[in-house]
Amino acid sequence: MPEGHSVHRITRQFARNYLGKQVAVSSPQGRFAADAALISGRTMVDARAVGKQMFLEFDNGLWLRVHLGMYGAWDFAGEIQLDATIASANGRMGQTNQRGTILDSAGENSLHSIGAPRRSRVRMSESEKPGELTDTFPPEPVGQVRARLLTDTVCADLRGPTACEVIDAARVAEVIGRLGPDPLNDDEVESEERFTATVRRKPTPIALLLMDQSVVSGIGNVYRAEMLFRARVNPHTPGRLVPEETVRGLWRDWVHLLRIGVETGQMMTMDGLDGVSYRNAMANRADRHWVYKREGLPCRVCGTNIVLEEMGARKLYWCPRCQA
Repeated sequence: MPEGHSVHRITRQFARNYLGKQVAVSSPQGRFAADAALISGRTMVDARAVGKQMFLEFDNGLWLRVHLGMYGAWDFAGEIQLDATIASANGRMGQTNQRGTILDSAGENSLHSIGAPRRSRVRMSESEKPGELTDTFPPEPVGQVRARLLTDTVCADLRGPTACEVIDAARVAEVIGRLGPDPLNDDEVESEERFTATVRRKPTPIALLLMDQSVVSGIGNVYRAEMLFRARVNPHTPGRLVPEETVRGLWRDWVHLLRIGVETGQMMTMDGLDGVSYRNAMANRADRHWVYKREGLPCRVCGTNIVLEEMGARKLYWCPRCQA
């Protein structure tokens, strides 16, 4: 499931390419046709992400709400302007996939320079994958496209979302009101206090609380496992028994990791890597996580085998010694 950093990156792409433009909205698949008609031909005026949910506002006061869920993804095609706030360490725009950083012909960490449009196709979900360049615009829909958002220069196709609906401002406020704090939207001091107070009164295991979107927005399976290891917290510990400073540390670590994820497109959870190690970690998931997907392998710190168990119908990875 796409975690918070992916949704923020996608939303920034919409802000860069769609705001202030008239958008033709359709449903090649047909399932979204009625809602699409409500906003087709209108101008997009806002794009925002809250945790794992994205909201796109149009000039008639209606909003498109999208939750990608387990399988959703956006495919962008056309003259794509990558958002200038999503930069790699060398100051160029970064797009990444599961195999790591995409290198252009010059060996740079980008598809193209900042502000230089290129006709291309990019998939944005939990991973971002380059598609083949094409001279046909807009491209023919491929597969079950729930929604297509089209301008004169850019096309975005949505496939496989958990939620895709047009709602009014009151409903947007209702949905957001049920969500926990998001470090990229909310005041960090107030959000830390809210998160800490919520966790500290719950008997629920901390591993489940971190995945509860009403407690904190955006954390998924990867960040959950990695944050708990980084804090050396046993995932089964009830929230109310986790020391206050540890809870605050978890929030601050989420702020730190989310910003890295938005900038790089990768869930980088190992700090202090040198140049070679950092490049390897950006290119390979096995080199950038402490415990996630490392079941049966020795802990990088103590050598104890990493444990895999199921909690809340999701896989949980942790070290029984470091997190005892």
